[in-house]
Amino acid sequence: MKKYIMILAGACLMQYAQAQTIDRSHPPKPGPAPVLTIKDPVIYKMPNGITVLVVEDHRLPKVSASFSIDAGPRTEGPKAGVISLMGQMLNEGTKTMPKAAFDDAVDKIGATVDLNANGGGASALTRYFKDAFGLMGLALKEPAFTQESFDKLKTQALTNLKNSAKSAPAIASRVSNALVYGKDHPNGEFETEQTISALTVQDIKDAYAAYITPSRSYLTFVGDITPAQAKALATEVFGKWTGKALTLPKLPEVANPSKPEIDVVNVPSAVQSQIHVVNLVDLKKNDPDYFPVLLANYILGGGAESRLFMNLREKHGFTYGAYSSIGSGRFQTTFDASAQVRNAKADSAVAEFLSEIKRIRTEKVSDEELATAKALYNGSFALGLEDPARTATFASNILINNLPADFYKTYLQRFNAVTADDILRVAQKYFLYDNARIMVVGNTAQMLDGLKKLGLPIKMYDAYASPVTDAPKTAGTAVMVQAADVIKDYINATGGATEAKKITSIAVTMSMAYQGMSLDVSQKKMAPNKDVMSISMGGNVVMKSLFDGDKGYQQQGPNKKDMTPEEIAQKKVYTSLTEQLDYLTNPAFKLSIKGIQKVNDADAYQVEVIDPTGKTSTEYYDIKSKLLVRNESTTTANNATTLITSDLSDYRKIGNIMLPYKITQTIANEGGQSQTFVMTVTDYKINTGVTADDFK
Repeated sequence: MKKYIMILAGACLMQYAQAQTIDRSHPPKPGPAPVLTIKDPVIYKMPNGITVLVVEDHRLPKVSASFSIDAGPRTEGPKAGVISLMGQMLNEGTKTMPKAAFDDAVDKIGATVDLNANGGGASALTRYFKDAFGLMGLALKEPAFTQESFDKLKTQALTNLKNSAKSAPAIASRVSNALVYGKDHPNGEFETEQTISALTVQDIKDAYAAYITPSRSYLTFVGDITPAQAKALATEVFGKWTGKALTLPKLPEVANPSKPEIDVVNVPSAVQSQIHVVNLVDLKKNDPDYFPVLLANYILGGGAESRLFMNLREKHGFTYGAYSSIGSGRFQTTFDASAQVRNAKADSAVAEFLSEIKRIRTEKVSDEELATAKALYNGSFALGLEDPARTATFASNILINNLPADFYKTYLQRFNAVTADDILRVAQKYFLYDNARIMVVGNTAQMLDGLKKLGLPIKMYDAYASPVTDAPKTAGTAVMVQAADVIKDYINATGGATEAKKITSIAVTMSMAYQGMSLDVSQKKMAPNKDVMSISMGGNVVMKSLFDGDKGYQQQGPNKKDMTPEEIAQKKVYTSLTEQLDYLTNPAFKLSIKGIQKVNDADAYQVEVIDPTGKTSTEYYDIKSKLLVRNESTTTANNATTLITSDLSDYRKIGNIMLPYKITQTIANEGGQSQTFVMTVTDYKINTGVTADDFK
């Protein structure tokens, strides 16, 4: 049965004004490094382990405070997700104030109070700050941890996991960390539906007792407050608070691969491939390499002027942006160069990533490029100093990382002292071209064959970083079968061509679940290609599409849009309500087998269908049942591509024809965001209940 999707697009209005003529043929000449004047915060040490930092700024009558606990990386094991969930529950009221009363108290004073697994924060006008700070302290010290709140947040966490199940960026982040660090490492483990489902309120309480404590914590005040006032307030709210003494964990060193490898995860619904070129690094902030590494990364992928951005976006048009980052601190972190690219260009993008990494490792940067990068970084860094909270962050960084007292006061001087030789040296040491993991998460049917041509070892993984032994098969490894035979088998499995040709009309009603709402869907079709579909909520039509055989429209609320000539042409190519009949009788349809893919853990033939207008879609036919189990198509609006994936299941016999009773539809955009709709058929009517008046 043909599936019609309504894609509603918004319009963007851009304005441009130019006040003067600027010579853009040459970049501006770099200026001197700004001279930094950083005021040291006042620092107190409380007996219970809290370090208090105070940055006075009386320009505005406002004060902010942040409380952070330096617990270090923490392994959760079979309870993965418990610490994050515990942090959310700190916002669910206290032992003496239910959540509604707590939120009301915060709102009445126009304050902001937020808690998380690492501490929390409070912000308010000066005259209300004491009350806001007291509420933050109460939430940290006396959380309610009710069963009702736990059940609510647990359900939300499970829903979020399900919603991100087909998100290439989410999968790439999870799998990349798991492979780089290992699943049993704090930075490599991840939560699953199983670990979240097994959690209890007692687990939340245990995590709170283990990690929410004054030990190894930093309390920072910024704004219209004196050091004496801050000290008195900190003592009043937190002075008597006690908790478990924390020690910084010691983690084993993790090795990089002995040679480069491509790690691939198949996400058939992905519009784009998510690429990460990653290796582990050990870079302390007090290491002599720190400033050369910062500048080297800035030149390679630190912004819109970087080499990766200019190559992959400006030169080749593979992506909206390509960047790199590198971590630093007391524990191993990563160098990570990444981008989202069209699946078909994944191999080309990987080649360009490796080319740029190799170039910065083997060729000195020019004096002009070095000077320009320094000037841009200097300006960005100095601009950030306008936020007084940065001063407090600098002070806590000095304490946590055992840095020299003048580390930030001399920051730009040391940054600007970096030479081209320094860049070359640290690039060879930290950007590990020969020991990198190249993570590619996307639709393997569109990119795996290309990746193989790069000549690097390829390893397949599932969405949870487990090796895939029965890897998805590409067109070159699919069994010898003709696409027409797959279509014939489907027609026979659903009742045969004779029965399919008897269908002159279909009426179907469905219920649809979307974001907690229940919607009613009605669709009527009449041969050869008339179609009307409406979506209602509470008896009111909220969306409708109609095609009368010659023209049509799409409507959402009062907004009505006529179908374009291209959309009308695509409607008219079908002369049967069973579209597969047209595939076989109309030679203008082009069919080809692209491989064998897993759909819901079962092998399915992947058939590419190009209709007479040139529009391409991909259909998946289960090898055993012969039934259509998935359809993929794309639509483009405002230069943005959207992938629509429809999974069909629960086939039942209606008269002599088999039809699906469940359709799960996922709409994913290029940014990896997706929405899923589950439609359940409540009734089919064949050759009855449809008249020509339905399409007027």
